[in-house]
Amino acid sequence: MQPDLDFLTPAYVREFEPYVPSKPDAELKKLYGCTRLYRLNNNENALGPPPAAREAIRNFPSFRGALYPSGDSYYLRHEIAARHGLHPDQIIVGNGANEVIFSVIKAFCTTGDNIITADRTFAVYEWVATFSGIMAKLIPLKKEGFDDEEMFRAVDSRTKIIFLCNPNNPTGSYWGTERLTAFLTAAGGRRIVVVDEAYCEYVEAADFPDGMKLIADFPNLVVFRTFSKMYGLGGLRIGYLAGAPEVVDMIRRTCLVYSVNGIAQEAALAALRDDADHIRRSRNLVRSSRAYLREELGKMDLPVITGEGNFLVVRLPGSDTLAYRRLMKEGVMIRPMTSFRYPNHIRVTLAQPEAMEAFVAALKRLLSGKVAG
Repeated sequence: MQPDLDFLTPAYVREFEPYVPSKPDAELKKLYGCTRLYRLNNNENALGPPPAAREAIRNFPSFRGALYPSGDSYYLRHEIAARHGLHPDQIIVGNGANEVIFSVIKAFCTTGDNIITADRTFAVYEWVATFSGIMAKLIPLKKEGFDDEEMFRAVDSRTKIIFLCNPNNPTGSYWGTERLTAFLTAAGGRRIVVVDEAYCEYVEAADFPDGMKLIADFPNLVVFRTFSKMYGLGGLRIGYLAGAPEVVDMIRRTCLVYSVNGIAQEAALAALRDDADHIRRSRNLVRSSRAYLREELGKMDLPVITGEGNFLVVRLPGSDTLAYRRLMKEGVMIRPMTSFRYPNHIRVTLAQPEAMEAFVAALKRLLSGKVAG
């Protein structure tokens, strides 16, 4: 007898449109007939992990594959805490940022509650809330940035969490220290403010706030960070959050233990201890690639949205999804932005000169009509 899925499955799960990941690179190259694929779609660090992290991965003893890892990422939590003047119990490490997003929503939200975030930002806040049966209120961006006034207007008695991506993915906009601290003060203790700093290591703006330093003054603040972007460990799935002890204690109750594998923990620990030169080289690469693309895209009269982070957004004169398919035939993989509510825009990861030149050349051919659909 077939299971009665209409009865078994909540409506908010049945009605949720699942995310469909792209195929592996080898399959994509066969599908689109290209021999080389430049991955400019996921904001990955073109330099890869720091040298010490690579060494930790190479030297990870194979016999440890049979052993469970530290269930709470003990040594990594201590290293993160020491760096930021926090207690290790104020840190939770998860299997990528997605897991810590899930844990925060599960800790504080129940049926009838809502979260607030922007309409054009990292979509996982909205997704996790929606498939958990929690309403997501999406506030339109204002001048490509978060609109604090409209976010507060949307707050009601059932608002539990406000999600801010700082700097924002995909626009690169950010709130400076004064604006963020004013927002945290106004939010008060009746709701949690999550500040997602996934791209903070790329930021060079002098007024950019360090969320970790604000935790002592704002116990309603939870900060997300990741090893997937600057540290180049996206394939190992490891991220973390930090907050006030009593807040993190509640979140920890919803976390899965042993969810972060041993290699990821070792690589992340090594990355933190060897990051100064890696961050410098990564920032230099992003800075030069951004300048190159802005110049080349300007010559094509294409509007660009860019700020902080290792990416920029380009407005095209036509369909972004069609551009994706045609650029794939040229061996260039970008992110179409319709799913971010930016139709006719694409997001491009800032990468090595070879990849940037390949993208520009392919885009020129696309716009001149020389690439078949």
